[in-house]
Parts: sequence; C-alpha cells; structure tokens
Amino acid sequence: MNVLNIITIAFKNILKNKTRSFLTALGIIIGVSSVVIMVGIGEGTQKKIEDEIKNMGTNLIMVFGGADRHGGVSKGSGTTNSISLDDLEKIKKKSILVDKISPYVNANKQVIANGNNWNTSIAGVSTEYFDIRNLTIESGYFFDEQDVKSNKSYAIIGKTVADELFTGINPIGQKIRIGKSPFRIIGVLKAKGESGPGMSQDDIIYIPYTTAINRITGNSKTLRSIYISAKSEKDITITKEEIRSILRESHKLPANDPDNFNIGSQTEIIERSASITGFLTILLGAIAGVSLFVGGIGIMNIMLVSVTERTKEIGTRIAVGAKSKDILLQFLIESLSLSIIGGAIGILISILTSVILNNFTTIRLVINFNIILISFVFSGFVGIFFGFYPAKKAANLNPIDALRYE
Repeated sequence: MNVLNIITIAFKNILKNKTRSFLTALGIIIGVSSVVIMVGIGEGTQKKIEDEIKNMGTNLIMVFGGADRHGGVSKGSGTTNSISLDDLEKIKKKSILVDKISPYVNANKQVIANGNNWNTSIAGVSTEYFDIRNLTIESGYFFDEQDVKSNKSYAIIGKTVADELFTGINPIGQKIRIGKSPFRIIGVLKAKGESGPGMSQDDIIYIPYTTAINRITGNSKTLRSIYISAKSEKDITITKEEIRSILRESHKLPANDPDNFNIGSQTEIIERSASITGFLTILLGAIAGVSLFVGGIGIMNIMLVSVTERTKEIGTRIAVGAKSKDILLQFLIESLSLSIIGGAIGILISILTSVILNNFTTIRLVINFNIILISFVFSGFVGIFFGFYPAKKAANLNPIDALRYE
C-alpha cells in the first residue's frame, strides 16, 4: 500500500470521529497556547521593565549614600548620608567623562492649592536634571540657573499633581503651598508614566535644590543622591570608575577600606531585571510545557481506545494484504496529524490572545516566533512519541485474533 493511500485512510478516520479527534487534540491546543502565551508574557514583562528603566533618563548613573549597619545588619543602599554638595562640585571639577550632573534632595510633603490638598514627593534639583531624565514641559517653562542661585520659589509639577490640584484650571502662575512655604507654578511636565511597579514619575513637584535645602529639608550638608549623565552609553562603565575614584579621594578613604557610597546605572538595573524575568520566563514556559506532555498522554490514551475499537477493521486490512508497517504508519500519521493540527490551533489562539491583551489590557505579551516554531515542532514530536505505542500495538495484532474480536 502506498503512502498516499495510508494518509487518506488516516484522515478519513480522523474526520469520521470529529468530536473524539477534537478532544484528542485539545490537550495539545492547550499545551502549545500555554507555552507561547506564558513565555510571551514573561518576555513582554521584561521588555516593559526595560522600557521603563530606559525612560528614567539618558546614559543615567546614580550616586547614593552607603548602607547603614546596625548590629551587623545592613539597612540597604542610601541609608547613610555620605553624599554632599562638596562631592558634587569635585565630580564637576575633576571628571572628564560626565556630561551633565545634578544634586537630588527630596521629601514627602502635603501640598495645598486651589482649595485642594495632595501628599506628594518634592524634589530639589538643578537645571541639568531635566536633561538627564529626559523630562519635557507640556506648558510653561523650566527654572534656569539664575533661579537656582537666587533660591527662587518656583515649582514645576507632574501631570498627576496637576490633575489632583487643578482640575479644569490652568496651573501656570497659580500659587501652591508646600508645607508652610508658598511657591509659584511655572511649568507642568508631560506625562511620563511609571519608572517601576507603583513608582509614578508624574506624582512629583520639582523645585530648585537650593530652595529645597533652605525651605523644605533644612539640610545643607548632605544630598539624597546625585544624578549623572555619561557622555555616551559605551562610556558608562569607565565613567562610574572615574566617579568612584573621585569620591574615594573626596571622602579620604584608605586603600583597603570599602566604599561608603553606591554607584548604580541603567545598565546594571536592566541586567538584573533581565536575569530575574528571564528565570521567571523559563519557569513559566516549563510549567506550561508540562501541559504538552499531558496532552501527549491524552493522545496515547485515545489512540489505545481507538485501536481496541478498530481491532476487527485492522484484522480485515491485514487479511487482505496490508503489512504491519502500513498499520503502524497509519496510526502514527493519525497521531501526528492530530498533534500538528492542535499545535496550529494553539498558535492561532496565542496570537489572538496577544492582540487582545496588548490592545485592551496593561499586560504586555511579546510573540516570539522562535518559541512558536519550537512549540509547533515539539507538538509534532509529542504526537509521534505518544502515538508510537498504540501504533505498534495495532501493527502487532494477530490477524486471526483480530478478525474474531467482537
């Protein structure tokens, strides 16, 4: 019997029992779609985090205070006030790789304006901070260097603050009270979204750092952090080393003493997040992949039932000249076909799911065509692997016993 006839017979048997065929393929459909969707969500989450980190600024480097220790336990980066304006000035003077630099002092304060009040973050920065963080004005203007030197009571507010305090009113020129100090709004920033889970870049008010030190924090000796922009992305690593050398000299640290400050960058944050989300993606894919094996077991069980039901038919075919290899090939083709059809439907479902999630929810799902190809090929492998035993059993039936089977 030629292969074409065997394929024709195999497909006739699949179409003859449509409901059973669908239920047989259902495990593969669920398995393939689960793998593609789970891996896609993992990669989409990673891409979303990377975009949010890159959205924080251009070639960004951040300097924080060191980790405070109590009873041998570290309280985490930035818990000691070891960064000062003097450090910033030394970096400005000695660095040849730093493009822009800004101090950063902050406090959470209740703000009042237009009969409304809102608790938000107050950030004292220099004019270069807005370039470092890629912040743009929606209306109004940024304060300038002279405003910083003069301790001007100017405020630039984020979109969230504007919406909470000035619904239906143009905030530009309006008065706002931060704690007990009055300020005048000179600018509203364009919305920028989150820089991480639950970390809005729009729920903030920027004021000159000199004003923040004198009227908000009252601390002129130390800074919360220093924001720096390297001249190019490829220079980030050597710029960090240069800054580290300058700060160690500024802090008069002996050669064997550890740093009492921390330097971080976008690149490190992206690498760490990629490592974590990459592991989670593999874990999700592996969990979803289990359903493919479950689907394969389902195929084997249904095919075994099919062999039992078609025992007399198999005996008749062998009696009229069909060889064992023809029977084996027929059942393998049936199993493979069900797996491939199930895989194709699973891929279509995953693509449709990605369209729905990406357009109507905040979940980001990236369709990886390599994963689609691997899942499709693997579904075919599952069909052959789990279909071989039922096919072998059918091929080894004794024709006399098969013809007598009722």
